[in-house]
Amino acid sequence: MMRKFSVNSKLSVKTKWYRLIAILLMTFTVMAAKAADKRVGILVYDGVLTSDVTAPLEVFGVASRLSWFNDYEAITVSVSNQKTITTEEGLKIGVDAWIGDAPELDVLIVTSSYDMAPIINNKNLIGFIQSTAENADWMASNCSGAYLLAEAGLLDGKKATTWAGGESDFQKSYPNVNVQENQNLVVDGNVVTSNGSLVSYQAALKLLHLMTSESKAKEVADALQYSRFSSQSF
Repeated sequence: MMRKFSVNSKLSVKTKWYRLIAILLMTFTVMAAKAADKRVGILVYDGVLTSDVTAPLEVFGVASRLSWFNDYEAITVSVSNQKTITTEEGLKIGVDAWIGDAPELDVLIVTSSYDMAPIINNKNLIGFIQSTAENADWMASNCSGAYLLAEAGLLDGKKATTWAGGESDFQKSYPNVNVQENQNLVVDGNVVTSNGSLVSYQAALKLLHLMTSESKAKEVADALQYSRFSSQSF
């Protein structure tokens, strides 16, 4: 037997669907707005070492797709106003922001190159690092990026490291830093310094661990198959 519906009942069903769709759209809008209100900034510039950038981009990029970290996004922050940069190894990377925009960051990771002098002598960059440190939850460096943190005065009186084998030169350049030798990474307060290359992955996972928990960092490490090539803890 065919069921009969009145015009009013049909309108009622349509109204309910419209309301449901409206609620869902509002929910998705709120979720989207909520999904990226915190930023992990990774410093980029022409000649930067690729792994210093790609390691934290991958670690925090994977994490940002998980429910417990989806209020963060990982962005590249360029020293100059340009759309792309080219790494030392020839990889072109898109730029999300530049220091002249003074982007608000919850975390800043500074990176390295084989020739740090132009970067260290960039007063605008050093000023940006100093001002970012005033409000950021975490500051970090890979490889000789530690020179930038030291130049900004952020490592005075703190334990820190730089590229493996460069500790003594780093100590001579910045005598107020308590340079640690033969350590992949060093945590002192809200500052994480590390060697570069593959250690950049370990350092990024350690930073994620400090920002969340060891188990959550392990979830990302497992997704990246970190344990298949390294037994180093984070």
